[in-house]
Formats: sequence, structure tokens, C-alpha cells
Amino acid sequence: MRSILVRIFQYCFIALALVYAVDWAVIAARMKRGSAYGSVTVSQFLATPLKGSKEEYDYLGSVDQPCVKSIFPHGGDQPCWWLQRHKTQWQ
Repeated sequence: MRSILVRIFQYCFIALALVYAVDWAVIAARMKRGSAYGSVTVSQFLATPLKGSKEEYDYLGSVDQPCVKSIFPHGGDQPCWWLQRHKTQWQ
């Protein structure tokens, strides 16, 4: 039973590495065409701790944040699909 689980883990790891490699290759091809990056408008908030375990929330404004059109993050940028689902950022 243990060897089956180890083999399943190995296949999952290989599949994940293959998907990441294909995603990286697609991003490299898009960079040559200039269509690898996009931007998403994100609302930023600041949570300030107060006395008595309370917090104050301040709206900092909306910012266009750069993102990469891929499945995984690349080059320090989040994927556009993830930012579109998480348009509120807390600092």
C-alpha cells in the first residue's frame, strides 16, 4: 500500500512539473509577442490595530496592478485570473 502512495505522489509531482514547464514556455512565447502581461484594478485597504483588540479600516484607493497571463506566478507577478478573483488587498 505504501509503494502505491509513493508512486501516486511521484506521478502527481511529475505532472505538476510538466504543467509548470508548459506554462513557462507559453509565457516565454507570449513575451516575444508582447502579450504576456496585463493589469487588474485592485482596491487597497489598510487595517490599523487600535486599543481593546479593535481595528480601523482605511481605504487607500484603487491601483492598477500588473499581472501575468498564466496559470502560475512568474517573475514576481500574480496571475491575472487570481487577481481578478481577489480585487481587495489588505496591508
